[in-house]
Amino acid sequence: MLHPLKKITAAFLMTVGLTNMSAQVKVPAPSPLQTVKQAFALSEITIEYSRPSVKGRVIYGDVVPFGKTWRTGANSSTKITFGEDVKLEGNAVVAGTYALYTIPNKDSWEIMLYKDLTLGGNVAEYKKENEVLRFTVKPKALNDKVETFSILMSDITSSTANIELNWEKTRVSIAVVSDIDAKIMKSIQTNVIADSRPYFQAASYYYETNKDLNLASEWVDKAIAQNPKAFWMVMLKAKIQVKLKDTAGAITSANTVVTLATEAKNDDYVAQANKLIAENKK
Repeated sequence: MLHPLKKITAAFLMTVGLTNMSAQVKVPAPSPLQTVKQAFALSEITIEYSRPSVKGRVIYGDVVPFGKTWRTGANSSTKITFGEDVKLEGNAVVAGTYALYTIPNKDSWEIMLYKDLTLGGNVAEYKKENEVLRFTVKPKALNDKVETFSILMSDITSSTANIELNWEKTRVSIAVVSDIDAKIMKSIQTNVIADSRPYFQAASYYYETNKDLNLASEWVDKAIAQNPKAFWMVMLKAKIQVKLKDTAGAITSANTVVTLATEAKNDDYVAQANKLIAENKK
């Protein structure tokens, strides 16, 4: 018969052994998950996908066969969320989340948005009735190899961007456009003309989009009247004056920016104002 102390020791060792048998060994995922979030237009675009690597293989035409539907990544479905209505290559897409599928070919790629977010790599069950959109783009050959599959946003402006699929030596670019002008103009009509507060934002938009600069000038003056030490607002006024070809007025405003920004210890705006002064004294 075992001594009581030996019984306790044996039980403890057995427990440790069973615990070790059930333990999980954590290793890196072969196709790690990535989430890309990009502020765009008046909302954002989010892309969630898994990233396989080349690992010495031939990708397009072999690992990813030409002419076959591909999940555009690995593991679960690649998901893309548009925070507002957009156009992809000129095709209207309603705000929401979609699975991204593609059919790669040597000289063209078919791009599809899909309603079923759970299909993953089970492309044999791909149903055309769940397809929201399909269009074709041309791939571009890259000089340098991209080892790990990458989806990113590039060439971003206030209303346009590109979604890029990069892997091996191939890039596929999808143009995204958001018609924010109508939304912003409506907001300006409601909140600026009918109200009196967001003058600076309205003036900035009119300046950036080359709309009625005289009206933008009126609005920025009202904004400055409400915020006399706001050097960034005075800088906008100077820029508007440059576009209106009021060189003398622009220089005067820029000098005011130098004074106010110096007081605020903002070297960036001091430099911007001095650059504007130098350019307009030529």
